[in-house]
Amino acid sequence: MLPHRRLPVLIGPALMVCVATGCATPADDPVDPSPVQALDPGDHTFTVGHDGRARSYIVHIPPASGAGRAPAVVLAFHGGGGNAEQFKSSAGFDAVADREGFVAVYPDGTGLAGMHTWNAGPRCCGSARDQEVDDVGFVRALMADLALRTPIDLARIFATGHSNGGGISFRLAHEAADLLAAAAPVGGAAMGPVPASSVPLPLLHIHSVDDPRALYFGGLGPPFPLTNHRTDHRAVPDVLDERAAINGCGGPPTVVETIPAPATGRDAGHFAERLVWPNCDAALEHWRLDGPGHGWPGHRQSRSREALVGPSTLILSAAEEAWEFFESVAGG
Repeated sequence: MLPHRRLPVLIGPALMVCVATGCATPADDPVDPSPVQALDPGDHTFTVGHDGRARSYIVHIPPASGAGRAPAVVLAFHGGGGNAEQFKSSAGFDAVADREGFVAVYPDGTGLAGMHTWNAGPRCCGSARDQEVDDVGFVRALMADLALRTPIDLARIFATGHSNGGGISFRLAHEAADLLAAAAPVGGAAMGPVPASSVPLPLLHIHSVDDPRALYFGGLGPPFPLTNHRTDHRAVPDVLDERAAINGCGGPPTVVETIPAPATGRDAGHFAERLVWPNCDAALEHWRLDGPGHGWPGHRQSRSREALVGPSTLILSAAEEAWEFFESVAGG
């Protein structure tokens, strides 16, 4: 496997800011050059200035990160119309972080009344796209800010997210592979053209063929609730073929693992297959679900919510699968 270019493991904070953001501009927050001290375990909310906006993110620090090793970071992006607190409460990453010792970070998008979106590209989504919000730059600024606040392993920064958050994860994989060690988008494919500068990056994609909102086989999705906004989705197989070419894979994928369908209960009929592409310069995998809808796998939704986004499922946990993938490709 050919390594993709990443930042050194523990760059000094001031250098990290310049590498990650090009150094602060007058519209951004000033850089504090003080030494890094570890944050206390638990939850912390911070604000960072970027592109003339005050942006926020929540950090969950685990009880312990392992003796003598700075912790990895998992960036977990909420879906369109959600927010950092909502995704933190439902995605399940805090429990995995506490067990495995990584730092879980929940960035907040932009928008009104807690209904936030990400600029994942020309196809999606909402005001973030319409206003051309620089969310890739925000993530770089966030990581620079976090590196000033607590020790982190800059060689093990991972991105995942749901729906619109999956879209921004794909965009980061395309445009910020120097920052990431791997990505795991869930229920949201790439939403824009792939830059010619894209390089191999380990990627796991989780998506249901029966997703009624982020259409697996592409096309114009239904309006977002209470709006007339619709998204023209790219077909997931096409997006993964594209990523296979970038990752230098040597052929079509094969099914290496299957989760059989339960016979009874709310998950009856749901099943999943894990596809792996061979001989890649950077790993490429796909959990293809059948039966579930658009919800985050591993989180049981209410019946009223399921009426909007389709059946939820507990046949696998997206948080657990994402971390397992990150650990396998980059020593998470």
